[in-house]
Amino acid sequence: MSGLLEIIKSKAHWAVLILLEAASLTMLFRFNPYQRSVWFDYSTEVAGFIAEMRGQIDYYAFLKEENKRLTRRNVILQQNLETLRDEIATLKHVPSLTEEKLAEQTQGRLLIPAQVCGNSVRHADNIMLINKGRADGVQREQGVLCGTGIVGIVSQVSNHYATVIPILNSKSSISCRLRGSNYFGYLHWNGGNPLVAILDDVPHHAPVKVNDVVETSGFSHIFPEGIFVGRVVKISDSADGQALQLTVQLSTDVARLNEVLVVSNPDEQDIRDATTPPAQPSAKNKKGQTSNGSQGSSDPRKRKP
Repeated sequence: MSGLLEIIKSKAHWAVLILLEAASLTMLFRFNPYQRSVWFDYSTEVAGFIAEMRGQIDYYAFLKEENKRLTRRNVILQQNLETLRDEIATLKHVPSLTEEKLAEQTQGRLLIPAQVCGNSVRHADNIMLINKGRADGVQREQGVLCGTGIVGIVSQVSNHYATVIPILNSKSSISCRLRGSNYFGYLHWNGGNPLVAILDDVPHHAPVKVNDVVETSGFSHIFPEGIFVGRVVKISDSADGQALQLTVQLSTDVARLNEVLVVSNPDEQDIRDATTPPAQPSAKNKKGQTSNGSQGSSDPRKRKP
């Protein structure tokens, strides 16, 4: 303790000096207007600098949250901009002859717009996924179209999605005809070029030439008749020589599709009921029938004499 007192006594003159300096500065700035104004300006500069540095620190501290908020706003504005662009493009769009023909041929049918969620064109059995399903009115064996022609047929359906077998699938076979002559065949894809398909089973005597139009025949409830499919680019014989084989340049580029239309026929269920064969009686029921058509009994005591 005595050592601490000795240290304070040895440094007491410095404490006195500091107190006198503080008192003199206080009186100087308090009773002299010029010195007071200089001190005020300097202190204001220092306070402003400190406040600015603190503001910058706070800004960087909250910059992450501000970036998140701005990102959300940018996403909303971008979505609104895309919506406006689509509406303007729709208003400015002049329908092509194919689109006008498509609108004419699909009158009286429900068209369900859908977006393509998944698509492939590099395989032999390509599959397409769309974002509409059973809840939107989509059912199996419904046709799928776009603004340039046919796309494919609905294969499987869930509540909100559906898979489509496109024309670029080896299992696809669609009845088509030559426009103006009504000679028909079956359109299928052999792989390779996604813009070319084959129309088989066209009779030799059919009047066909290069650049003739191929369209849907309307022989099924899936596609209405007269939907543009493509144009003939090559005429050759089938492998067995019994019919013509036509190479068709497809009007639809399946690889670039983003939006499609699912075609629902209001008479679809009636057509299915009419074309479905009646159910045959089971073997168990046949065994239990008597010769006069009445149900037999295995208990002889219950048989009439």
